[in-house]
Amino acid sequence: MSRSVNHVASRKRRKRILKLTRGYIGARKNVWTVAKNTWEKGLQYAYRDRKTKKRNFRSLWIQRINAAARLEGYSYSKLMGALNKSGIEINRKVLADLAMNHPEAFSAIVQKAKNG
Repeated sequence: MSRSVNHVASRKRRKRILKLTRGYIGARKNVWTVAKNTWEKGLQYAYRDRKTKKRNFRSLWIQRINAAARLEGYSYSKLMGALNKSGIEINRKVLADLAMNHPEAFSAIVQKAKNG
């Protein structure tokens, strides 16, 4: 009996990954094993860097809050402690946006934290 190989399914699987690697350079786009390895490694990088992106943005927000807080005579840690003590629950993303785009609103929050 002859060997049964499902060429349709295997070709479809390969074509799907080769289509995803379009735009890559050299053998990475058209040699099956190289393209598959490159594509899989890319998925690993994407997974890892989604986590890194969150770290980087949090770091950026902290830097912006610290710079604006120092203009008000506070350090970042003292400001966050005062906000926590006065019961102002505002996240770093919003606080950094206020510090950059609405300095008067940021100053009002700092004053409220000082008094509270």
